[in-house]
Amino acid sequence: MQTKLTLRLEEEVINKAKRVARKRGKSLSKMVSEYFSYLASEESSGNTDLPPIVRSMYGKLSDSPVDETDYKKFLEKKHL
Repeated sequence: MQTKLTLRLEEEVINKAKRVARKRGKSLSKMVSEYFSYLASEESSGNTDLPPIVRSMYGKLSDSPVDETDYKKFLEKKHL
């Protein structure tokens, strides 16, 4: 069920958001809805404190055979 939401924002922010929405071929309401959904999914995933670049890499090495011992060996070799 859709419900109406009223937001109070600076006029320039609204105008910029409308331009972005138009370029993407979406309504401003659709963009806001997608953004809120994104925020809710980030909140539930537990990755909210990570910077975006780190978040994008999160879990990429979970199937890797490399572990902490390998990393320590690499650092010892590099710095000693």
